[in-house]
Amino acid sequence: MNKVCVVMGVGTGNGEAFVRRFSDEGFQVAMVARSKDYLLDLEASVTGAHAFPCDMMEPEQISTVFAAIESKLGPVSVMMYNAGGGAFKSVEEASLEEFEANWRLNVQGLVAATKAALPQLRQHGTASIIITSASAATRGRANTAPFASAKAAQRSLAQSLARQLGPEKIHVANVVIDGVVDLPRTRTMLPDKPDDFFVQPSTVADAVWTLCQQDPSAWTFELDIRPFGENW
Repeated sequence: MNKVCVVMGVGTGNGEAFVRRFSDEGFQVAMVARSKDYLLDLEASVTGAHAFPCDMMEPEQISTVFAAIESKLGPVSVMMYNAGGGAFKSVEEASLEEFEANWRLNVQGLVAATKAALPQLRQHGTASIIITSASAATRGRANTAPFASAKAAQRSLAQSLARQLGPEKIHVANVVIDGVVDLPRTRTMLPDKPDDFFVQPSTVADAVWTLCQQDPSAWTFELDIRPFGENW
């Protein structure tokens, strides 16, 4: 297997942890995000990491960046869609533009990335598409209308992809993170929470690495990750 991984949506937290974990395993890692300066700093500090600035709200840019990745590193064998985020508002508070923006990032971006990645993934005996999801995909709370609706659509899309691509030995897995990821901003927001309250990005990356090593006879489609004390 050509050891090339692309992480769509690299930032402090899970995205950076994915980059570091796969780099440690000998992969060349294509890092895709809007922040060019951040990517270049990370490229300088992580062996095998390569910066590819891209706005995932723009499908044409996604297509272009996958062509650039293949040209520089070779065909991708693991594609991680970690781009996400959204407006946490009620249906009355959120604008139609906010609903559309949530859909474009969580659903349209995944569609564009999958279309661009598939010709490369199909060059391998086995390959993986890993999607970072959230508990909002399975339960829509009152003040998460734009985000939850987009994540639910993303999860349904992931199921469709898994059923379509499984027979081609392309493993599609949806990782539901149910908890607060340990980030500088979440620590600032929740200063009284103990360390073990938070989801640690490095352990999420370990779980995703394990998914990518599964034998095709026993694939996981959906993996829930939450801290031991999370109320679910």
